[in-house]
Amino acid sequence: MNRPLPEDPMVRQLIKAAKNTKVSRRGFLAGAGGTATTAALMTAGGASTLALSGCAASDAVVWVNWELYLDQDDDGSYPTLERFQSETGIDVVYRTDIDDNNTWFATVRDQLELGQYIDADIVTPTEWMAARWIQNGYASRLNEANIPNKKNLAPALANPAHDPGRQFSLPWQGGFAGLCWNNERVDGELRTLDDMFDKVEKGKIVVLSEMRDTMGVFMMAQGTDITRFTRDDFYNALDALEQRVQDGFIRNFLGNAYKEELINGDVHALIGWSGDMTQLNFENDTERFEFAFPESGATLWNDTMMIPIESPRQAEAEALMNYYYDPVVAAEVAAWVNYVTPVVGAREAVLDIDPELADEELIFPSEETLAKTQAFRSLTDEEDAEFQAAFQALIIG
Repeated sequence: MNRPLPEDPMVRQLIKAAKNTKVSRRGFLAGAGGTATTAALMTAGGASTLALSGCAASDAVVWVNWELYLDQDDDGSYPTLERFQSETGIDVVYRTDIDDNNTWFATVRDQLELGQYIDADIVTPTEWMAARWIQNGYASRLNEANIPNKKNLAPALANPAHDPGRQFSLPWQGGFAGLCWNNERVDGELRTLDDMFDKVEKGKIVVLSEMRDTMGVFMMAQGTDITRFTRDDFYNALDALEQRVQDGFIRNFLGNAYKEELINGDVHALIGWSGDMTQLNFENDTERFEFAFPESGATLWNDTMMIPIESPRQAEAEALMNYYYDPVVAAEVAAWVNYVTPVVGAREAVLDIDPELADEELIFPSEETLAKTQAFRSLTDEEDAEFQAAFQALIIG
């Protein structure tokens, strides 16, 4: 098979999908949000940080995140964010602009390269993209005096190779990529990648436009350890993916836009992320959407908060980071988004209110669950350019 020549693509992509859990998030919030007090929402040392002088609406902290990634009421408001603003006087504009790491990065890259403010004070890309920001000097060094709740960061996440000591970034949520489906359109459960192609109608399958998740799932299905794969491993899996495209099974490669196609029935199954199905079920008052780990393994990832260079509101942004690292607040967010919280103490906070939720493996994974996952290994710049170009060539067709 002829391979495209390596090139440095502007676009690299990412998405999230899903799982159907039985936890009632509305019920949880009635218990948690209604009784939370200012004292409970701030750990020791946090109060002085959060008591910053307020900023006018025109001078609000701008937080850019993914969809379905923060607790939300029926009226569209965000309860934890509303409380932060009420208690601190700091206004926040919350935008869900990120559909895909690369496409969103392309919209701000030129400004970052020029050292300009990008109209965002907190951004939340995935860890591999965060590493690029830090390497290129696009992220501001954090003032730890403003983030005392950083002490609640899970030790396993405290010293990544791209940001030792977390001087420039803090994890937001983590999760898994696996198999998702509409149980009204698929007969039985999907447990392997082959199950998806055997049981789902041709043209009704979507895979993630994030190379690391889609290729990770395909490589693991071939028995490859994605923490240490070779170039041959990558291209063997790409051949298998390309064959499924050519055979007409795969409808598209998508970012967050997959959720609309899943809801309207154009898509019956996909490779997706471990939290969105819960939210789609909740928002559409249904239990149609399912998530499962492939028997061969799921990918593991983290999305990461950073403050872009030239932000005029760094202290206020750090106050917001500090707030979301309070275990009570982190527990409330986790109860809605159903992703893995990086905050130590959040499980205990949930346990006091909803013991069933505290046992949810997709929020508080056990070692047994984590053993079913692998993190896509770090790539050199040359590998990243080559592999992404090959993957993008398949997307373009």
